[in-house]
Amino acid sequence: MKKAETTNRILKSETEEVILLTQALVRIPSVYRPGEKDGNEERVARFVYNYLKKNGVEVHIEEVEPGRPNVIGIIDSGKPGKTLLFEGHTDVVTEGKNSSWTYDPFGAEIINGKMYGRGTNDTKGNLACMMIAGLSLHEEKENWSGKIILCIPCDEEGMMIGIKDFIKRGWAKDVDGAIICEPLDKEVCITQKGAMRVIIRTYGKMAHGAMPLSGINPNLRMARIICELHTLEEKEKQRLGKHPMLGYPSITPTILQAPVAGEAQINVMPDECMTTLDIRTIPGQNHKELEHKIQAIFDHLVKDDPDFKATYEVIEDRPWTETPIDDPLVKSVSQAVTEVLKKPATYNGVPGATDGTFLHLEGIPIVTIGAGDREIPHQIDEYVEVEDLVIMTEIYRRAALLFLQES
Repeated sequence: MKKAETTNRILKSETEEVILLTQALVRIPSVYRPGEKDGNEERVARFVYNYLKKNGVEVHIEEVEPGRPNVIGIIDSGKPGKTLLFEGHTDVVTEGKNSSWTYDPFGAEIINGKMYGRGTNDTKGNLACMMIAGLSLHEEKENWSGKIILCIPCDEEGMMIGIKDFIKRGWAKDVDGAIICEPLDKEVCITQKGAMRVIIRTYGKMAHGAMPLSGINPNLRMARIICELHTLEEKEKQRLGKHPMLGYPSITPTILQAPVAGEAQINVMPDECMTTLDIRTIPGQNHKELEHKIQAIFDHLVKDDPDFKATYEVIEDRPWTETPIDDPLVKSVSQAVTEVLKKPATYNGVPGATDGTFLHLEGIPIVTIGAGDREIPHQIDEYVEVEDLVIMTEIYRRAALLFLQES
């Protein structure tokens, strides 16, 4: 077969390319800050769009919300076969206080083999890896069949509106497997925790702090709920045990606020209290059953307290995922890791939810893997090992070739 004509590559070396591309991505801040000029993903998404287009890739850009676009690259071999999707998001979490960083959080400086900056690890480094791997495969279409989709959504760190929009527009239709590009120590992650985000509110009656009997204290009712939720968490741990890849499930109160609106005063009993729950689930847990157990806590507490009034609202529901170890995608990724690292692949799980959750709901097998220490995301002085970027690019490339090779 005639070798495919090569496109005009931006740089001579793929090793050099992935390093410089990561630096370019990190140097474009993409923290979502509503109301702030450039406080979104648009600038980095436009950069990604132009980069792929200049390298001959069919590319689309679609606005999910104002200033928050998805980018979709299509690499078609021209031959019938399977469709493989790579996913890497453009948004990053806040850098926090700049003065707390040893290096510029958007400088992408390389010091002793490590590149520092917000997104180097989660997940602009891995986004660069999948893009460069995709460009390499774009140039060697004679070696594989089918199609590759580069899914580059906004808002993975928030409510994941990017991947939801991607699916809604039909891009995930007929995808046979998806590699989710997240920092996980180059381990083959075949399962991930589910997530429920819940708002609980307790209601009372405002009163003077010196005369509490003239009111109803919602804070006491919330305290009882939180204690009951801790008991529920312990029961779930005992019932399910420790998952070999994901550890224990958890029910974590995160925000606690009273009053919910208006000014707080030390001598005023509020009329409402609110808490949020970050619930992380493992295989064996049913989210609807957990909802019933929260409601059962309310039903139990109201029996002993006629003034007890509480509500809950599930604002996000992301089920846990699991891909069989003998799935063709898992086999392809594992073999690629073994070939590149010269040692057997390590299997593991993802402690949090990813955009892959929603692809999994579409019936698509997913594997999550990427360069970077899994403990580093969202921290001050976030970094990635430069060598790992080069290694991960080759793992992505080989995994795709193995999954899409001709019969």
